[in-house]
Amino acid sequence: MSIAAEAAPTDELLFSIDDAGIARITLNRPQARNALTFAMYEGLVDLYGRIESDRSVKAVILTGAGDKAFAAGTDIGQFRDFRTAEEALGYERFMDRVLGSLERLRVPTIAAVAGACTGGGMAIAAACDMRIASQDARFGIPIARTLGNCLSQSTLRRLSGLIGAPRVKDILFTARLVGADEARAIGFANEVVADAAAVQARASELATLLASHAPLTLQATKEGLRRLSEQAGDGPAASGDDLIVLCYTSEDFREGMDAFLSKRPPSFKGR
Repeated sequence: MSIAAEAAPTDELLFSIDDAGIARITLNRPQARNALTFAMYEGLVDLYGRIESDRSVKAVILTGAGDKAFAAGTDIGQFRDFRTAEEALGYERFMDRVLGSLERLRVPTIAAVAGACTGGGMAIAAACDMRIASQDARFGIPIARTLGNCLSQSTLRRLSGLIGAPRVKDILFTARLVGADEARAIGFANEVVADAAAVQARASELATLLASHAPLTLQATKEGLRRLSEQAGDGPAASGDDLIVLCYTSEDFREGMDAFLSKRPPSFKGR
């Protein structure tokens, strides 16, 4: 399988798309446990935009360089000059844009996690659709014993949607790190595999499977569930009529029916 490497917005992000339409983004600061700078966050938003506009992309894998960490959150040095309410609110709104752009990608996203996945790293993993973890992966947001900041409502929504409010309170209040097996048991990790190499292999295998499925079905499922999540507690979810029309009037739906009746594999195009 050939892989075409493309220029990323910063050398602390690696980006490639292979011939199966699988994009891979690697957080590339292993010397800092892949802690993210503001430039890296901006670079991620730029990459998400490029992925969204490239119809050849069928799935995305996000991972961290090396085997010690997926991401250890935001580089603490980025906060040194924070003093005002505007700076605090600006940062969290900026993070909502970063994570929201990832959550809204039309294609499925997989977090391939080895080692530490903490702070903003856990928030990124939560915004992905699926999470593959190594046996030594550790998850947590220990801000109650470190920085003393808090999470935005959007990040709390994502976390509670995955593992429930009581478990979010447990993890945030105790500031503990959750091991891979517990992360799977509570619904945060979809799968746990042996080590970093196995994480990459399984993420690639899963992305290849997802890339073979009907893109509009995956897109409609993602968007429908996102709408339900955002509307929870605020009344009925937004109508999904547009998603129904998107799929049922598509060429792919006609292709799927014809392939089924003809007893052949379908060839989905995403249109």
